[in-house]
Amino acid sequence: MKGKNERSISDFNNDLKLKGFNVFRIEEDGNGVRTYSRKDFYKICLTTGKSIIHYADRSYEAEGTVLFFGNPHIPYSWETVSTTYVGYTCLFSEEFLNVSERNDVLQQSPFFKIGGTPILEIKEEQRTFLGTIFQKMIEEQQSEYTYKDDLIRNYINLILHEAMKLQPSEQFDQHKNASGRIAAVFMELLERQFPVESPDKPLALKTAQDYAQNLSVHVNYLNRMVKEATGKSTTTHITERIVGEAKALLQHTDWNIADIAYALGFEYPSYFNNYFKRITGTNPTAIRAQEV
Repeated sequence: MKGKNERSISDFNNDLKLKGFNVFRIEEDGNGVRTYSRKDFYKICLTTGKSIIHYADRSYEAEGTVLFFGNPHIPYSWETVSTTYVGYTCLFSEEFLNVSERNDVLQQSPFFKIGGTPILEIKEEQRTFLGTIFQKMIEEQQSEYTYKDDLIRNYINLILHEAMKLQPSEQFDQHKNASGRIAAVFMELLERQFPVESPDKPLALKTAQDYAQNLSVHVNYLNRMVKEATGKSTTTHITERIVGEAKALLQHTDWNIADIAYALGFEYPSYFNNYFKRITGTNPTAIRAQEV
């Protein structure tokens, strides 16, 4: 007999996509555990057990209870070591939490930054208190209360504020292949800018400096790590991805060239034409005329 929290993977993912939020108990929702690797949502986990967490260019051996903050722009992996592993996970989109322009908690929080510490060691008293908050989110998620989304946002903010009072863990080990992990961070963030779905939503990140600032690292460090790991410069990766997207938009949409230029971050069509011809040796109009 299925428990009241058991749901299909498709139901779980559809709810998450539509509402921008989901919360579950790990030990009660086997389906939820399999969605644990989702990287397209922010994540807060309260877990008890032994595991190894790889986050950006660092690794952490966790034993006992930890509070973990996952950022969709920063790659991480989680190796469960112990046979028993319990706790809670909540997943949410940036849009779900930041419904107000004044609410910039994700941007201000040190837990979701690449240079911050996303793991906190939790004592028993703290585990009980935080567990109660997660349980309240589960109850509200299942309720018919009209303003339950607002209440859940308050619970998420409460967890963030409680976490800010705690001492961050200093048990991280620098990964031996730091360049590989930083390059992976950059490449994942680059891919998340695409595909461009509307001329009204142009690329937010266009230069190596933009990516470095978003990842809270110096641009020279980012360039060095990406070059070391991939053999190509940060700018080359960005250029290749923009040109690839430009070709796709030219051949598979009816957008005019001015719209494509704007969507890809160019202020004027002439800038886009010159850029495209310099990289490809031909102009956008010629690419559009080619048969697909």
